[in-house]
Amino acid sequence: MEWYSLSIQELIRKTGCRPEYGLSAKEAKRRLQKHGPNELAQEKGPGLFKKFISQFKDFMILTLLAAALISFLASYSRGEADFTDPCIILAIVLVNAVIGVFQEQKAEHSLQALRSLQTPEAIVLRSGERLTLPSSELVPGDVVCLEAGGLIPADGRLLTCHNLTTEESALTGETGTVSKCTEALPAHSTSLGDRKNFVFSGTMVTTGRGTFYVTDTGMNTQIGQIAGLLASEEAPETPLTKRLNKTGKLLGFLALAICVVVFFLGIQKKQPVFSMFMTSVSLGVAAIPESLPALVTIMLSLGVERMARQKAIIRHLPAVETLGSATVICSDKTGTLTENKMTVRDSYCLCDTAFLARLFVLCNDQTGPMEQALVEFAEQYHVSYSSENEIAPRIFELPFDSGRKRMTTLHNTPEGFLSVTKGAPEILLANSTHYYENGSMHPMTSSKRKEFKETSEQFASQALRVLAAAFRKMPTAHKDNSLEKELVFVGLAGFMDPPRREAYAAVKSCKNAGIRPVMITGDHRATASAIGQELGICSHDSEVLTGREIDLLTDKELSRHLGSYRVFARVSPTHKVRLVKLYQQQGNVVAMTGDGVNDAPALKAADIGCAMGQSGTDVAKNASDMILMDDNFSTIVSAVKEGRSIFENIKKAIHFLLSCNIGEIMTIFVAILFGMDVPLLPVQLLFINLVTDSFPALCLGVEPPDSDIMKKPPISAGKGMFSFGSVFQMIVEGMFIGSLALFAYTAGNSTMCFAVLSLSQLVHSFNMRSSHSLTETGLFSNKKLFFSVLLCAALQCCVITLPVLQGIFHTVPLTATQWGMVTVLSLLPIPLVELEKRCGR
Repeated sequence: MEWYSLSIQELIRKTGCRPEYGLSAKEAKRRLQKHGPNELAQEKGPGLFKKFISQFKDFMILTLLAAALISFLASYSRGEADFTDPCIILAIVLVNAVIGVFQEQKAEHSLQALRSLQTPEAIVLRSGERLTLPSSELVPGDVVCLEAGGLIPADGRLLTCHNLTTEESALTGETGTVSKCTEALPAHSTSLGDRKNFVFSGTMVTTGRGTFYVTDTGMNTQIGQIAGLLASEEAPETPLTKRLNKTGKLLGFLALAICVVVFFLGIQKKQPVFSMFMTSVSLGVAAIPESLPALVTIMLSLGVERMARQKAIIRHLPAVETLGSATVICSDKTGTLTENKMTVRDSYCLCDTAFLARLFVLCNDQTGPMEQALVEFAEQYHVSYSSENEIAPRIFELPFDSGRKRMTTLHNTPEGFLSVTKGAPEILLANSTHYYENGSMHPMTSSKRKEFKETSEQFASQALRVLAAAFRKMPTAHKDNSLEKELVFVGLAGFMDPPRREAYAAVKSCKNAGIRPVMITGDHRATASAIGQELGICSHDSEVLTGREIDLLTDKELSRHLGSYRVFARVSPTHKVRLVKLYQQQGNVVAMTGDGVNDAPALKAADIGCAMGQSGTDVAKNASDMILMDDNFSTIVSAVKEGRSIFENIKKAIHFLLSCNIGEIMTIFVAILFGMDVPLLPVQLLFINLVTDSFPALCLGVEPPDSDIMKKPPISAGKGMFSFGSVFQMIVEGMFIGSLALFAYTAGNSTMCFAVLSLSQLVHSFNMRSSHSLTETGLFSNKKLFFSVLLCAALQCCVITLPVLQGIFHTVPLTATQWGMVTVLSLLPIPLVELEKRCGR
């Protein structure tokens, strides 16, 4: 039912409501049983065990577990006690699962924050008595009393209100307090911000008092519907997760295919069945970069630390990279692009502006954002609120009322009695007989009235909220409505929640980076359009679409015209989620910024949700992937840059790992193909993959970004991790490394093969730093990489030279000549790749 369109008399007639009596205790109990408590539904999330098990769904993880099981069964069936290989693989998988479990808390936190918004107690009329009851006991039909400073416990239609204003920006996105009324509204006033005769659960009473008829409780309230959206909304899979899953499946199938081919090839060459089976498993182990899942997690964690230093807190690790793929940033207006603080942007008078400021501070209670803005405006002209009210103390007032649209105060001044009126320009102009110019009063003329009216309309066209000020001097005090007649009109003040200074450059940077900035707000069309044009988000009013217009379009129609709009005004939480999803259906990676309760569902639905850390509600923060601690929209630009840099570095690391693994596969495959013994054992392959490959790969993750990274288009979410050219490079580089290891095997022994394969991969890590030559980037500019290579080389030497490790890794000591050959062969990847770079990749 459209409660806001009913008059109070119609509401009483249809519902049987008795405003002075309320419900009886018996009827309230019956309704409580029917509708349930006034609480948000609590859904029990998966336990720790289920979360832990869910970490093993990744195809690469399953392949590793299968390899560990086969290796264990093979050792057990032969009566051996060597379980090193399966234990190492299991350790990697378990560590990765534990890290993943701690990332899955967002939905529960969002709902908990929503519950905390509900006030614990409410003043209710029951059988004609005022009772203070737990808000959970409220039922539809209750009559609830409201007082200034209290949280509203349920949704409802106002029955009475006296100077009642509420703060609803967290729910509607509209800046400032909302003046309430009891009159019926037109049926088409469907936007939350337009329902002036309605109050909403979880919002706050800022001034005045009133009573309301409860229409909705619990999950049926506006906050309850948001909670339902959050509970049902699935966070989308990130582009990085999609790419890694695709890469993992490809590597898993490749490993399985290699195992099968090698096994049957060995059988054809009359090799022992069990020996070939174990060799096939070894080759499968070689094909999979076991450290990749943990490596990506660590690299993302390092990115999180860097972003934290830039005031961006990441709550969900893959979100770091997702930002680099963002093609659309849907931003809330209030508190995100604007300061969420009313400011006097313009004023107009025909006298000293300080006189206008003096009137505004006299007729002022400092209770709302507009009155506070007037006090700050006056301070610019050295007019003090406290001093002026001390010189001219207030002796009477006619308080502001939404029906009268004005407020009047009477002051006792040294020159006599002075009444000051502020309010809607059209009301004050209608009651003014004079105007004030250059320190004196003049009779109001039609031309002057038109001048003030046109200025007021000009302010309004710029999306400014306009207040006028007038006064009246009198020899004796009149304490009645006559104070508001025969006024002297002084001037106007235009208010706006101004854009953040840094938002201008941030919007421009987004456009340069190929990212489309979009404003989605609950505020009025004119205000949203003005802010959008000022920031450069849109260029014309035709690029603005309202929530009511969105409702008239099907998803197909809206999707077809979505690219024509840059600003969406007067939207509800469901509109925001709908828009985010339509952008995603068009192949966009969507980032959503916001700070209010009304932003939470869209923050969760987006590929990456960015909440404001200072002004943001707990609900918004807990539904987000990233929190901007300085509430600075420009911080997101830095985060996008960091995201792109991390993606490029992850690509470098994976390129390095896969080219090395191709070298390992080639070494074993070619040896079997030509009837040689298997040159490398599974434990040696694991040592290379987990130790001598992982540390350099990790250090590739701290390479600084290219200087032009924010002038390139966004990383396509649908694009694979590597192009055909990159795959070809990996194969060529891997085959060369494998050839060096095979040469060492045929010219020496398996230990030399093991050493060359490991050390040549360490040397190859320097090639991966950049597409530019090492002579340009320098060998020592990434000190972390340089020292990690030295450390891994030392560990490789220990494995070969220390007796305690020789037994574990099946190695033998090498002579000086053999070490010399190993060194020369291991250094050869640098000149080869340098030649490749010079030929032009």
